[in-house]
Amino acid sequence: MKQKIIIDTDPGQDDAVAILLALASPEELDVLAIVCVAGNVPLAQNSTNARKIVELSGRLDIPIYAGCVRPMRRSLVTAEHVHGKTGLDGPTLPEPKIELRQQHGVDFLIATLRAAEPRTITLCTLGPLTNVAMALVTAPEIASRVRAIVMMGGAYFEVGNITPSAEFNVYVDPEAADVVLRSGIPITMVPLDASHGVLSTRARLDRIGALGNRCGKAVVKLLNFSERFDLAKYGSKGAPLHDPCVIAYLLQPDLFEGRQINVTVETHSELTMGMTVADYWQITDRPRNVHYLRSADADRFFDLLTRRLARLP
Repeated sequence: MKQKIIIDTDPGQDDAVAILLALASPEELDVLAIVCVAGNVPLAQNSTNARKIVELSGRLDIPIYAGCVRPMRRSLVTAEHVHGKTGLDGPTLPEPKIELRQQHGVDFLIATLRAAEPRTITLCTLGPLTNVAMALVTAPEIASRVRAIVMMGGAYFEVGNITPSAEFNVYVDPEAADVVLRSGIPITMVPLDASHGVLSTRARLDRIGALGNRCGKAVVKLLNFSERFDLAKYGSKGAPLHDPCVIAYLLQPDLFEGRQINVTVETHSELTMGMTVADYWQITDRPRNVHYLRSADADRFFDLLTRRLARLP
């Protein structure tokens, strides 16, 4: 059965690959829209980036909305040090011709979920959770209408990548993450613990580059740029490919292993702000609100990604 999804994103390089993977999988995924949020770079640039990626894919039927310009309660933290000034540094992509829809992204989420049959739309979040949390705060009744949230964010065993204790997407808007984690919506979390096992090694990128299509070439240039930060940081043979894991999970959930646990987020301590406290060993009796992915089969993941990218222009 085809899954109806909305992608909520702050398009850096790995978000772009996730969007391309989703748009290359029309048999399984009905992408209703892409909604942008401030995160890797500010909202205006993210909105331009999303339009560039959609045009690159050739899927000009996908509507794109701009959502929240800043986190719920905090000043925006961005990641140009990883993604470059544009957020999509690497390839030279033309300025997009398609236009943003006029409706605010949060209003779109609320209206779409209210109008849809209950439990038929999955939210795929690739960035900070501001848009989704604002929708839930504004219209709490939509929580019962969401089929699931599959989110890239958080960490436990790998701890943090923007501070010693926090993963970037959650750190940017921990209050939003707290709203989402308390919402009662079925949540699958793709943390650093899973994505750090999915490395874009030279051999894997060479396979994608050998496809010869414009999307494959762009993906290699995107990841060649963004990986320089992680290669220097971790000293591994390739950089983690975070956001595409969300889409891969929808396509082939057996690529990942995890368990149902409780996850809460720190919103008060500046030392550990945005830390996702994962009760992986079930030490407490807090309700198990998250399907927490611990590991991934990287070889099969890259086989899937490469095959799907080959379908695109």
